[in-house]
Amino acid sequence: MQFDYDIIVVGGGHAGCEAAHAAAKMGMKTILITMDMSKMAQMSCNPAMGGVAKGQIIREIDALGGLSGIVTDESMIQYRLLNRSKGPAMWSPRAQSDRMMFSRVWRKKLEEVKMLDLWQEKATRIIIDEGRAKGVETSFGTSFYGKAVILSGGTFLNGLMHVGYNVVEGGRSGDEPSKGISEQLRDIGFSVERMKTGTSARIDGRSVDFSKMSEQESEKEHRCFSFMNDRVKIDNPRSCYIVHTNTGVHEKLREGIKHSPLFQGRIKGIGPRYCPSIEDKIVTFEGKDRHQLFLEPEGWDTNEYYINGYSSSLPLEVQLDALRKIPGLENVKIHRPGYAIEYDFFQPTQLKETLETKLINGLYFAGQVNGTTGYEEAGAQGLIAGINSVQKIRGDEPFVMKRDESYIGVLINDLVNKGVDEPYRMFTSRAEYRILLRQDNADERLTERAYKIGLADEERVQRYREKKAYVERVMDFVKSARFKPGEINDYLEQCGTTAIKETQRIEKLVLRPQLGLKGLMEKSGEGMVLMNEMGERLEEIIESAEIKIKYRGYIERERGVAERIKRMNDLKIPDDLNFESLKSISTEGRQKLERIRPVTVGAASRISGVSPADISVLLLYLGK
Repeated sequence: MQFDYDIIVVGGGHAGCEAAHAAAKMGMKTILITMDMSKMAQMSCNPAMGGVAKGQIIREIDALGGLSGIVTDESMIQYRLLNRSKGPAMWSPRAQSDRMMFSRVWRKKLEEVKMLDLWQEKATRIIIDEGRAKGVETSFGTSFYGKAVILSGGTFLNGLMHVGYNVVEGGRSGDEPSKGISEQLRDIGFSVERMKTGTSARIDGRSVDFSKMSEQESEKEHRCFSFMNDRVKIDNPRSCYIVHTNTGVHEKLREGIKHSPLFQGRIKGIGPRYCPSIEDKIVTFEGKDRHQLFLEPEGWDTNEYYINGYSSSLPLEVQLDALRKIPGLENVKIHRPGYAIEYDFFQPTQLKETLETKLINGLYFAGQVNGTTGYEEAGAQGLIAGINSVQKIRGDEPFVMKRDESYIGVLINDLVNKGVDEPYRMFTSRAEYRILLRQDNADERLTERAYKIGLADEERVQRYREKKAYVERVMDFVKSARFKPGEINDYLEQCGTTAIKETQRIEKLVLRPQLGLKGLMEKSGEGMVLMNEMGERLEEIIESAEIKIKYRGYIERERGVAERIKRMNDLKIPDDLNFESLKSISTEGRQKLERIRPVTVGAASRISGVSPADISVLLLYLGK
């Protein structure tokens, strides 16, 4: 039987869900084909969203009109804003989610999208005619025809799971692999490689002595991932717990190394350097006698916990014996062991910046099939693939973001220009303009753009414009409002800062590190009136204005660097430059630059291993 659509999305993970939602929301008749509709955007690894750099990506997805932030807010059981002690460029929201609820909310949201259909079956072949993707065939012989196909198969393409000597075919514990598509695309001419990632054991919380562990509670102030929400109310938030491995644990793990599929060569895929398995940690960091682990609750109504930091493919008995050497886990029971998973991926250099393949017209790749790791990175790619498939069908300009516009722009630019030699994970250090790409201003950077293409709706853009207007009013207020010494000196002394001797503007006072904008506005009658107008959005607006004031110099300087890089891409590098002397460039960057000796800054920026931050240092040096 045959069905006709505009856009066909293969895979119901984080990438596929965002892609299908974006395409349908923008008015295309869309179908999402997945092997199990009860596992939409399943959290196959740890039950958390956000974190360093990843939290910024979720805020960007939300600002563009995606659903990851909204779903996270509705399923949140703990919230933390990481790196508060650092500058706002490093602030990163992170939430523990109820894993089962997260998937249910995703499905509910997708079922509410009018132009979107769901289909449960295994896709086995992409229909390609005269160099163009025309549709998808499934295991039961059903044919779906369309104008674009988005492949977001995650870890399912020829997936193999390893626990010790045991190897099971599958894309995730309990789920079958997907076969046929990789072989078809390889025959056409695509480069298909193997990658490896892993997950940790899940344990029964009833068998854990939490009194021997450090509790990590949710923050009292429950902020939001979505700009559409003012505040998240978490009833009875769940805590995480911190434990550490020890020499006894490491001895048990070393005894099992001889059975490790990773070290015995049975795993051929490329593994993640930034998220190594526990057996990899004890070999790589041989002199370290302990490693930090986090016990993360899987939901409100379950005793199941995920052990973050204990990813492993060792035999079950080795994993369990080693765990029982950790204080608090002496009697631990597990629900399932950790395992490594190998799967097919396609080098992303085979893609355009729209995520359309260069080889086949109308075929898009998104998510882990592009060599990335992480829910957030996958969701971002799905969103961009969904948007660009619509733009192409409409005959509109591609939707491409530059590196100074978003972390998503950095992610995709890195993938398609540099490729990957390990699972790609986003870090703040990958973004050379991270002061511009803060989590608080994602809506300012992206919502108007998303509104123009029809993804962000009227309610979202009006909400952003209202916030923008309030921020501008606050900025105008602090420029004009003044305090006399008698009005403010008592407060200044309470805050531990020097009293003033003459009238000063709030704009100048707020630059002092001991003072916050909110506290100063509360000392002004006019300021209080303005704050009362903001209602539930007070904290969001004040934070945005305060960052603009306190960090104005840094922001303007970084914006200037961004503009210079655009102009200086063809800047010549002196033939006799000693790269090893530039110690502010990373070690890997110096070594690659010295070996390859690029002629221009643009050429240097495209060398794998030379980070955007390295290029910024090089530009500063050449500017001198």
